[in-house]
Amino acid sequence: MPINWQEFDKSLESAINESADSVDTKLASQISSITTLTDAEVNELFPEPADLEKLAALLKVVKSSETQSNKINSIVKNAEEFASTILTLLSRVT
Repeated sequence: MPINWQEFDKSLESAINESADSVDTKLASQISSITTLTDAEVNELFPEPADLEKLAALLKVVKSSETQSNKINSIVKNAEEFASTILTLLSRVT
């Protein structure tokens, strides 16, 4: 039986999209569990997986047991990576 490649491609794309949506939902849920944001708010503010990863990295610094001085140094060291995330969060609270 020959393979219907168009149907295969559609099925594959659908599976990839469903998988990505599932991962995004799980990431948002994990982030909302350690913040005051809901899953919906996290997804609205950070719709891209890369944005969620940056937010998670920033939260890891903020929620760490390091001293405030070390946290500040870490944020400054990663300022370019965290800048858009910080702006998004600040725009939410202002």
